[in-house]
Amino acid sequence: MKIFNEKDTNFQDEFNELLNRGKMDIDGVSSIVKNLLDEIKAEGNSAVKSHIAKFDSWKPIEDKELEVSLESMESAYNSLDKKVKDALHLAYSRIESYHQKLMPKSWLDFEKNGNILGQKVTPVDRAGLYIPGGKAVYPSSLLMNAIPAIVAGVEEIIVCTPAVENELNKLLLSACYLCGVKKVYKVGGASAIGAMAYGTETIPKVDVITGPGNIFVATAKKLVYGEVNIDMIAGPSEIGILADSSAREDFLAIDLLSQAEHDQMASSILITTDSSLALKVSSKVEEYLKTLSREDIARKSIEDRGAIIVASSMSSAVELMNQIAPEHLEIVTTNPMELLPKIKHAGAIFLGEYTPEPIGDYVAGPNHTLPTGGTAKFYSPLSVDNFLKKSSIISMSKKGINEIGEECAIIANIEGLTAHEKSVRVRLD
Repeated sequence: MKIFNEKDTNFQDEFNELLNRGKMDIDGVSSIVKNLLDEIKAEGNSAVKSHIAKFDSWKPIEDKELEVSLESMESAYNSLDKKVKDALHLAYSRIESYHQKLMPKSWLDFEKNGNILGQKVTPVDRAGLYIPGGKAVYPSSLLMNAIPAIVAGVEEIIVCTPAVENELNKLLLSACYLCGVKKVYKVGGASAIGAMAYGTETIPKVDVITGPGNIFVATAKKLVYGEVNIDMIAGPSEIGILADSSAREDFLAIDLLSQAEHDQMASSILITTDSSLALKVSSKVEEYLKTLSREDIARKSIEDRGAIIVASSMSSAVELMNQIAPEHLEIVTTNPMELLPKIKHAGAIFLGEYTPEPIGDYVAGPNHTLPTGGTAKFYSPLSVDNFLKKSSIISMSKKGINEIGEECAIIANIEGLTAHEKSVRVRLD
């Protein structure tokens, strides 16, 4: 694993590479994705079935083959080992509890002059969740996307997920059953995003699309934004760790690898003030790599996109990490709470040596769908807010409009909008 020292003459060049880690060649696939989306928009189910045959190695004949039956979801759930079922229920409970605390409320403010100002919070009618397949299956992603929608009060939840060779993982189907999702469709990639954005004969058009995916999914979400809302344009997973000399090298090493095993493009970055710890962690990473089930993926990630930075001070380490703005940030120091106020940009923050990032992936409660590639500088984690919309409420009394109407008319006049001005003036005494 590469080790850089902040005092090295070429450090800034190396650091700039880390800052560019999240760049995806969307331009390189945008024409391909646009063609797929155009076909979905024009041909509906026919295009969906054609894309499935091309990308997922099976050909649906009838439209009804696109949909997963409720019986198969229930059967998958009932077949689970009790320990697995209990684990999913624990995750559900904690995720639900956390997101309930995030729910904003409608409100009204009654002014003395009879005016009423407020906000009305309502859920979207229908949400589309994309759950990826391929290299791994993530029932946890279904929970993390469905539960906030449920808490927000969304009436109908649509799930799309690829079914390579017409096979779906029973854990994913079980999670759908646990969440009460009734409409699951066997379509993946950009085609799924297009189907949910535009609607087909079988797959309903949704109002918002959330969920992770590869570069084709990310590009499709970017292209359909405006037709529907989306959560974010997410890239490969990543972790940043701030550590001082009190940290254990075995904890740090395996935490770095917990992200590296996701994807060859994942980034794992440790910043520490202890050069001795940096060497120990690098050695431990190599030791752990040989034991992983996904060693090839993790090794490629660590070798190409992993880094350990030795900073001159913890203050400097924090500043460097704020520039990186990682998806996941672990603070493993003697007093992590002391550093918390200094962290400006991170998707999720994990405090202390007994808070590994994977605890947030599954059962802690906060959402694991997080901004990547430095976008934590302006994006937030997936939450109930992604499934809600807010309407402003305004009610003027006669007394109230007389108090502020003249100023309103003046502003309308200086903007040259005479109908605006007169609309107010005709109501004034």
